[in-house]
Amino acid sequence: MSEIILMSDPRVAAVPVHECGERLVDVRRGPLLVDLRKQDDSDAFFYLREGVLERLLQAQTHLPAGLGLLVVEGYRPPALQRRYFEKYAARLRAEQPGWTDEQIRSAASRFVSPPEIAPHSAGAAVDLTLVDADGRELDLGTPMNATPEESAGACYTDDAGIGAQARAHREILGRVLTAVGLVNYPTEWWHWSFGDRYWALATGAASACYGPSLQSVHE
Repeated sequence: MSEIILMSDPRVAAVPVHECGERLVDVRRGPLLVDLRKQDDSDAFFYLREGVLERLLQAQTHLPAGLGLLVVEGYRPPALQRRYFEKYAARLRAEQPGWTDEQIRSAASRFVSPPEIAPHSAGAAVDLTLVDADGRELDLGTPMNATPEESAGACYTDDAGIGAQARAHREILGRVLTAVGLVNYPTEWWHWSFGDRYWALATGAASACYGPSLQSVHE
C-alpha cells in the first residue's frame, strides 16, 4: 500500500476472517529476547500465534551479526484493547473538542486499533525493536509507543525527520520482517503483524486467518 491506510478504514473491517484455529504460544520458551516491562498476572503480553512466532525466529536469523529482536508486546486481550482505545480516544476528545466522533476514531486508530479488528487481540501482531549483543535497545528514532503527538509524527515508520542511524535501524528491522511475510502499520515503526485483517488488506490476501482470540494464554 502506497497510501497510509488506518486501522479505522472500512476496508480493513471489510476483510473476511477464516479463523484457522492456530494456538497462542509463549514467546519466552524460545531464543527471542522478551521485554518484561509490561508483565502482569495474566502474562498475556508474551503470547503470539504459533505462525507469527515462527516467522520472528526466521527473521532473527537474517539480522546482521550482533543484533537481535526484542519482543515487547504480543497478544492483547479484547477487553484490554478496548480500554486502551477508549482511553486514547478520550484524551484526543479533550484536546480536540471540535472534532466529530469519526475524526476522533480515525485519529485514535493511528496509535490504538479499534477493538473489533485489533491485530493484537488476534495474537497476530507484535511490538518489537532491535537490540545489540548486550541486549541494549538501539536508536530507532523514538521510544516505542510514542504517540504521534508526543513524537511530532516521528513514530511514523517513514518519517523523514529522524536521524541517519535511526533510519538505518528501521530499514534493517523492516527488511528482515518483510522478508518473512510480516507487514508494518505505517504509523508505528514497532508494530508488525501477520495473518490479521490489516495484513490481508496490505498483501492482497482474500481473507485473514487469525481473528480475535479468546483462548486462555494458559491453555
